[in-house]
Order: sequence, then structure tokens, then C-alpha cells
Amino acid sequence: MTGVKEARPRAARRWAIDLRPLRVPAFRRLWLGNTLAMFGFQFTTVAVPVEMYELTRDSFWVGMLGVAAFVPLLVFGLWGGAVADARDRRRVLLGGSALLWCSVLALLGQALLGVGSPGLLLALVAVHSVAFAVSSPARVAILPRLLPADLVPAATTLNYTTFTAASVFGPLAAGLIFAAAGTGTGLPIAYAADALLFTGLVVATLRLPAMPPEPAADGEASRGGIAGIIDGFRYLAATRILLLSFVIDLIAMILAMPRALFPEIAEDRFGGGASVGWLYSAIAIGAMLGGLTSGWIGRMRRQGLALVVAVLGWSAAIAVAGLAHQLWLMVTLLAVAGAADLVSAVLRQSILLVHAPDRMRGRLQGVNTVVVAGGPRLGDLRAGTTAAAFGGAGVAWVGGGLAAGVLTVVLVVAFPVLLRYRSVTTAHHD
Repeated sequence: MTGVKEARPRAARRWAIDLRPLRVPAFRRLWLGNTLAMFGFQFTTVAVPVEMYELTRDSFWVGMLGVAAFVPLLVFGLWGGAVADARDRRRVLLGGSALLWCSVLALLGQALLGVGSPGLLLALVAVHSVAFAVSSPARVAILPRLLPADLVPAATTLNYTTFTAASVFGPLAAGLIFAAAGTGTGLPIAYAADALLFTGLVVATLRLPAMPPEPAADGEASRGGIAGIIDGFRYLAATRILLLSFVIDLIAMILAMPRALFPEIAEDRFGGGASVGWLYSAIAIGAMLGGLTSGWIGRMRRQGLALVVAVLGWSAAIAVAGLAHQLWLMVTLLAVAGAADLVSAVLRQSILLVHAPDRMRGRLQGVNTVVVAGGPRLGDLRAGTTAAAFGGAGVAWVGGGLAAGVLTVVLVVAFPVLLRYRSVTTAHHD
């Protein structure tokens, strides 16, 4: 029986999330600051589309928030990645975080003053997106400077799981605020909570050590600006596995992300109130549960095939969720989609870590920022526009999921290199 008792904790360690990176003080402070900031960020993520729908009563305008966020992400995400490779990453992160903080305070100000301008809301979302795009590549690229190389994958998974946990509890808390206080009072409360919690990340960033750029392989410093961005794209174009992994994620997010439809669906099918918080939390619930049991992902060799299956699972679950008229069923199906998305995200990041040298890490993270954060925002535009054009959120929701699945199959059949991809190394845990 002793062997059985020892085997159970060993099996649990194989599945449980790895917390060893938290033993490093600098990472622990940054992780805590990020956790607080990510939780607060979810209040704004819910509040902005709720405010826009309250002002316009039109999902098209909610979808326009995706345009306002994506254009800055496309430009400044790539530029921010090049800057993170060419400048002190601590200073880049601090500057972007300061601008992000100011944009949340501006959202709070317009809510308190009752400005009620859709145009101003779009402009503030654009500024918020600029700040996120500049700071995000630096925030991810500093991990190998804070941790031993063998702890970087564990830290990445820990960050993913923490983000998904914040994405669960943040929208739920926001939904409770709106249910208890109403939209008029709930909006400034949500923005104020985000601004207050974001101070944790600012303090953690101030305590980081200086992180000047490392020299490139040829002994020269990495180039910033347009030249650095071009270098990054040349490297990406020559690395087909990375390129295809980004493309199929864009397909999944642009065609099958129903987020812009949540306010309308919550009101029409479920009577509004706290239901909007459940819808915004549902995908993250599945991703959080997937992250807490993610140890098995690192042992997979057929990572390319698993990535394709995860994207198809996301698309199918989203399509079926759009047919549900019971809140519990829609939340459950969205959670299944979230678990599939977690697997996709971890596999994509793992593949990137295997291929990317340090001198390219910031730029590739810049591209990853555009894909991960920009894809859903284009999805917001697609969903809102389709709902307005076809006169219904249900058609936009279900049709998007089906289209994403079909296009993914077409792509991987045309370029089967992704299906054949196997991991270079496979982690083994005793």
C-alpha cells in the first residue's frame, strides 16, 4: 500500500500547476502586481461594452470597440516588441503601464461626469489599447531575465492560469456590481476598481532591476523601430510552424469570438442583470480549470495536431453555445470552449519558446500581442457587424463558429506541416 500512497502524490504533481517560479522574489512581486492588474482589467472589459450598449442600444457600436482597440494594437504592438528588444525592458514596461493607468482614470472621469459620448469612449479605448500594446511584449519578454530557463515554461503557464482566474472572477464581480447598483452607478465603480488595483503592477514594475538589451548573435544590439519590426517578420516568415500557429488562432478569434454579442444576448435571452457577467466569465472558467490541470500538455509530442484539435474544439463549442437558450447551458458550452482555448494558448506559447532566440523574443511577443489581443477585437467587429447586417445575434454567433471550423480544416489540409509537427523536447516529470 505504501507504493500506492506514494504514486498518488506523484501523479497529482504531474497534473497540478507548477508553483516553483513564485519562490523567486522579483517574479513573485511581478506576478502579484499582474494578478491585481488583470483582475481590475476585467472590470473595464465588462464596463466599456455595457456602457456603449447603454448609450447606443446597438451591437454594431459595441463591435466598433474592436476596431478602436485593434488598430493601435496592430501598430504599437509590433513597435512595442521592437522597442522591448532594443531598450531597457523595465523602462518600456513602466512607461506603458503609466499610460494604461491614465486611460483608466480618463474612463472613470467620463463616467462620473456623465458625458455619454460613444466617440469619446472609442477614443479612450484606443488610448488604452496603445498602452497595452506597448507594455505587453516587454512584460512577457522579461521572464527569462527574472527566472532560470527551466522555470520559464512553468511561469508562462502560471501567468495564463492567473489571467483566466481573473477573467472568471472579475466579470462576475462586475456583473454583481451592475445588478446591485445599476448601470449608471455601476460604471464609475467598475472603472475606479480597475484604477485602484492597477497600482499593484506599477509598484511591482518600479521594484524591478534594470534590463538593458542583450547583444544580438553578431555582437550588435537589436534594432528598434521599422528595421527591427522587419527583422522580426523576416524571422517569422521563415519559421512556418510559428506562422501557421498564429494564423489558425486568428481564424478562431476573428470568426468565432462572440464577445460583442454578450450584452444583447444577456438582455434578450436572460433578462440582463448578472447574466452578462456570467457570459463574460464563462470562457475563462473553462480556461482556468484547464490551466489548473495543464501538466499533461507538456508531455505531448504531437503538438501541432493537438493545436489543430484544440482550435476545432473551440469552434464547435462556440457554435453549439450560440443555440442555447438556458443560461447554465450556454455558460457550460462556453467553458468547454475556454478549456480548448487554454490548450491552444499553452501549445502556441511552448512552440514559440522552443524556436525564438532571445534577440527576437520581444518582437515575436509583439506579433503574439497582435494575434492574442487583436484577434478577439477583430472578432468583436465581425460579430457586431454580422449581427447588424443579418438582424440577429444568434446568426452571427453560430455562423461564426461554423465558419471558423471549416476554414481551419481547409488551412491544415492545404498546409499539413502543422499536423506533422512534433515537439523537439518533451518534458518528463517524476
